[in-house]
Parts: sequence; C-alpha cells; structure tokens
Amino acid sequence: MDYYEKFRSFLAIFLRGLFMGSADVMPGVSGGTIALITGIYERLVHAISSIKFGFIKPLLRGDLAGARESMRDEVDFELFIPLLTGIAFAMLTLSKVILFFITNYVAYTYAFFSGLILASVYIVYQKINGLSVKNLAAGGAGLIFAYLFVGLNPIQANHTLPVIFISGFVAICAMILPGISGAFLLLLLNQYEYMLGVLNRLAIVEIVTFIAGAAIGIMSFSRVLDYLLRNHEAITMSFLVGLMIGTLRLPYNKISMVDTYSIIISAVIAITGFAIVMILESRFDYIDY
Repeated sequence: MDYYEKFRSFLAIFLRGLFMGSADVMPGVSGGTIALITGIYERLVHAISSIKFGFIKPLLRGDLAGARESMRDEVDFELFIPLLTGIAFAMLTLSKVILFFITNYVAYTYAFFSGLILASVYIVYQKINGLSVKNLAAGGAGLIFAYLFVGLNPIQANHTLPVIFISGFVAICAMILPGISGAFLLLLLNQYEYMLGVLNRLAIVEIVTFIAGAAIGIMSFSRVLDYLLRNHEAITMSFLVGLMIGTLRLPYNKISMVDTYSIIISAVIAITGFAIVMILESRFDYIDY
C-alpha cells in the first residue's frame, strides 16, 4: 500500500471516528450504530476482542522487541489510531454544543435524535436475512426491554470516582451496541451532564477514571458480542432493532409536551436527522478485516 492509499485509509477511518464520537455524546443514537452503518462494525468488534494482552508478559521481562512483536500481532493499529483520534476529537469539540442544545432546545434536540434512531432501525433491519419466529421473538424482547428501561427514573447517584468508573464500564458496553445509547445510560445514572462538564473543563482525574472503566468494560463485553455476531447474527440484529424502537419512548416523551407549532418543527428536524443517517449509509463502504 503506497502513502496515498495509507493516507486515504487513515482519513476514511478518522471520519468514521468523528461520526462515532459525535453519536456517543448524543443520548439517543449509539456509536455502535454509526459503526454499523458506515461499514466498520464487525471489524471493530473483532479487533477489540482479539486483544489478549500477550504483550504484557514480555514487557514485564524487559523484552521490548518481543512486546512490540506481540502487540503488532494482537492490535489493529491501522484501525484504532485513526478511529480513536476521530472519536476523541469529536467528543472534546461537540460536548459544549450538545450541552447547549439539550439545555435550551430540549424538544428539537430529541426530535433530531429520534430521526437518527428511526434511520438506524431501517438500516439494521435491512441486515437481517428474512423474518422468522426466533427473529420476531428477539425483536419483541428487545422492544419490551428498551421501552420499560427508558421509563425508569434517573438514579440519583453521586459523582464520586467509583460511580464514574462504573458509569464508564456500563456506558461503553452500550456504545459498542447498535441500538443502545451509552449517553442515554449516563442520563439514567445521573452522570450525563456531569461528564459533559468534565469534558468541557478537562478534569483529568475524572476523565482517566471513566476511561479506565470503559476500557475494562469494552474488553470483556466485546468477546461476548463477537461470539453472538459470528454465531447468531440474525437473532442479535433483531434484538437490537427492537431495542432501538423501544428507546423511541424517550424522545417521544420530550417532544409530546410541546405545542403544535413546535411539533411541526420537530417533525422537520427528525426528518433531517433521518436523512443525514441515510446519506452517511450510502456514502460509506464496508471495511473488511
């Protein structure tokens, strides 16, 4: 691969990271959904689950060459470096924007989220090969679970470091799943606005604690998800479709309380969100591993 092709590949994955990071700060759409519609999802899950930390043993022995060799075998650097750079950049730059809109334009913001979710439902549904009793049952189970889950009242948790660590662990598992918003889980855990503030003021201790919880969560959960996608893909995707439909209860509750004029504007914004996701889906190609 020449330098031009390497740069083109880096830029393509970086852009996916930008969109994933943007989604991860929005309660309503998952970074995993963006990874799915931009064709990078299966490679991402497989790459994460392939990290076995075999490089730690030679590293502790002082064998740097052996550690580097083991790390090259385990870690997909060509994926992770541009993707994580894009995700981090989006999160740091968009956190202020999202906090402003979700504070001042609640209904319109959630209308946009609902459009993103509806488009994601359509795209994930297309990836299910045929309907069956098992697929319908999985979709129904996901819908009921999400609908009831969204109806829960936010937990009045504090913002201590152990709570932030657990929040990172839980949120990252949702962020890698198409259909479950990690930001929404942070809302339920009473950590969403607090963590946006943490990003805005670059509170290093809280950020590192959250990342540590997220790293442990994603390393453990990715193995389960990789197995499900390889062995029960249709049922897993059906469950995720149900989850996404069920989460529409949240934006509906936020939008339904406004006047007729605002509902019309909200509908236009939702259609815009839907169109953005569909355009993204048409512009990106599948990236194999």
